[in-house]
Amino acid sequence: MADYTPYQRTIIDRYYKNLDAIKFQRLFELATDLYLAQGKKRDRLWKQVEESLRRLEFPETRLAHLLQKRDPALLLGILKELESGA
Repeated sequence: MADYTPYQRTIIDRYYKNLDAIKFQRLFELATDLYLAQGKKRDRLWKQVEESLRRLEFPETRLAHLLQKRDPALLLGILKELESGA
């Protein structure tokens, strides 16, 4: 394992401390991009949403419903729900 300077260690610690907030921010950005995307890019974005929600241990049944509907409004509702519950 590499030796880090105290400054580098502080940056690394702050990153992991805020990792959940970073994940939520990324999901909100994906939701915004989904409204604008078309075609293959939209499919790729939904794949990223799926992977991100799985990492957050989102219930599988609700994830399957979201992916079946592929509605960005549903994703925003889920994110607001998760944000208020977190």
